Amino acid sequence: MKKFFLSAMMLMCAAVVVAQEAEKKEYPKPEAMRPAMTEFWLPQPKVVTPGDEATNSAPSDAIILFDGKNLDAWCSARTGEAAEWDVHDGVFTVNKRKGDIKTRESFGSFQLHIEWCIPEGITGTSQGRGNSGVFLQDKYEIQILDCYQNETYANGQTGSVYKQVIPLANAMRKPGEWNVYDIIYTAPVFNEDGTFRAAPVVTVIQNGIVLLNNYVIRGTTQYIGHPQVIPHGDAPIRLQSHGDPSAPISYRNIWIRKM
Repeated sequence: MKKFFLSAMMLMCAAVVVAQEAEKKEYPKPEAMRPAMTEFWLPQPKVVTPGDEATNSAPSDAIILFDGKNLDAWCSARTGEAAEWDVHDGVFTVNKRKGDIKTRESFGSFQLHIEWCIPEGITGTSQGRGNSGVFLQDKYEIQILDCYQNETYANGQTGSVYKQVIPLANAMRKPGEWNVYDIIYTAPVFNEDGTFRAAPVVTVIQNGIVLLNNYVIRGTTQYIGHPQVIPHGDAPIRLQSHGDPSAPISYRNIWIRKM
């Protein structure tokens, strides 16, 4: 027993000596951080020439959806034939007898610029006054409505994802003046069972004022009922020909950038 105790003590002393020697051993110290350690040069972002505000020109990589001349980029949403809204004086005006129009090209995620004008002297109240809408991927409506001194249900106001969310502000200009939408949209990704893996997300800026900031869209924008999740791929932009009795609105200077 005494020998065992002595042996244990000797082992413990040896372990202490080894530990002390290890503490004395010097290892390389971490290299001092330098600015270049957190910099990378590739890939360089592509060069995009901004549009000119004075001439309402689009960025150099934009797809022009309307330049004031014709509706060749659009077709009837009902028939697929030529869009029959009225082009005049560098703008086009909704033709309520001809139904919705949509882009011939389909899109995923994008940046969309679109300008629209409520006609001066418009009449009507609530949803019956200057009603239209821009549908992202043909399913998710960003409301267009004359909300200048015209109240309606809050989640149906200008800039709402229709019947889903209340905009952060009412940024309407009065009838006869042009409104500008800049919309940044991230397309959804779906699981195999048709549910969202990543829901669509949208930011809406009207006349330089943020109305929606990275809002997560819950599904299709239904007039009656709750949002539905319907799997889809790239799809067109659609403009609504609403059936309200007020004078139709006009559009101009529409372009889109794929992201």
